[in-house]
Amino acid sequence: MARLIPRTLFGRLALLLFVAVLASHALVLTLLFELLGPPPGPGPEHGPLGAGPPPSMHIGLWLDIGVRLAALMLAAWVGARWLSQPVLRLACAAQDLGRDIHRAPLVEEGTDECREATRVFNQMQAQICRQLSDRDRFVAAVSHDLRTPLTRLALRTESLADADQRQLFARDIAEMNTMIHATLDYLRGAAEQEPFVLLDLESALHSLADDYQDTGRPVQVADTTASHCCAPLRTQASALRRCISNLVDNAVRYGGSASIRWIDAPDQVCIEVCDSGPGIAESELGKVLDPFYRLEGSRNRGSGGVGLGLSIAHDIAQRLQGHLSLRNGVAGGLVASVTLPR
Repeated sequence: MARLIPRTLFGRLALLLFVAVLASHALVLTLLFELLGPPPGPGPEHGPLGAGPPPSMHIGLWLDIGVRLAALMLAAWVGARWLSQPVLRLACAAQDLGRDIHRAPLVEEGTDECREATRVFNQMQAQICRQLSDRDRFVAAVSHDLRTPLTRLALRTESLADADQRQLFARDIAEMNTMIHATLDYLRGAAEQEPFVLLDLESALHSLADDYQDTGRPVQVADTTASHCCAPLRTQASALRRCISNLVDNAVRYGGSASIRWIDAPDQVCIEVCDSGPGIAESELGKVLDPFYRLEGSRNRGSGGVGLGLSIAHDIAQRLQGHLSLRNGVAGGLVASVTLPR
């Protein structure tokens, strides 16, 4: 029986319509014979000429139309299911792939078109995994090759007799090391796999602020929801901490201080990092989320930075199925908001 069914989706739809039309004809004829009897023969007992068709013929006509329409609608519904199911299956697989690139490949089943689409999808996933693996090996090699000469330079700097020169060299090496560290962290950030856990967000934010305060930096958590506690949030703890840390570092570097607050809701949690700096021009709010983009005022040696902090935070927020947005505060300063779904 399975050999009689076409392997292509086009063949199956054509066969379905053919069977539906044939079945509707057979069903209509059967019902007409059962309900109305055999067709009348010629003779005077069937009424005078011009009297019009008997009522039974009207019933038969509507019955014929209704049965055929029902059969075609049923065939259209089954055909639509055949068309939509593979598309929905691929859409769900693509959504899962965005959350976990190493998910199990799809099973190749169904019509030839579905099998081919599934095969191409699995090949794409395998190719992405190979590229990520190659990138990780490249990043590891670059990290080793760049840090080795910097370590030698740092050791040679210690032997310089001039203290001023030694200080200048040490600052340049530290700046280069920071740039390398930030760039490599950005390149390998998307490949880091971390399980989702239930996180006590309020305690995590207070712990983060305490760590900054221990190093003498003005960071505090504003108690905006003192009436209730924040329910645990299912997220990646280390990734979220790194995201908020980058926002706090940016606030302290360019705004002088940072204030962290959270807004809990049934469907989402919003974490805001505010500073008391000059803010950012409205035309630049979207650009500063791009990698290596820095405002002109942040290119001096005093502020430092390589233009990756906000970009990394933005990427982490997306990996956590949320988003990062920037706006200027009403009283001044920049407000960075990370919104995460529950």
